[in-house]
Amino acid sequence: MGKPDLNDRLCSLWEAHRRAPFPGGFRGVDVAGVELILLDSSVAGLVMQELRGGLGDDDVAILWACITDLDKVLPLIDDEYCRDYYARLRVLAELVAPRYTPSAI
Repeated sequence: MGKPDLNDRLCSLWEAHRRAPFPGGFRGVDVAGVELILLDSSVAGLVMQELRGGLGDDDVAILWACITDLDKVLPLIDDEYCRDYYARLRVLAELVAPRYTPSAI
């Protein structure tokens, strides 16, 4: 049996994330200058766009900004459920990102 296709992994993880409730008590919470609910919304929108056919140039810039923000906030979130929720978002972004990384010459 082969390795799961990247699209299959993205779809599967996306479905799991869609079923997960937003972390209670974290609406309107800002961590290190990053509004958590906006970060969630941005990554969700990018994943949906990717699944519908791909990201545009502006979307790619937003994707990389979201990855930077996720890397900044994840170590600072002390609530286990919230950290797991955002770690899953980070993996989703990571699954999309390689498609938009320039290859080395």
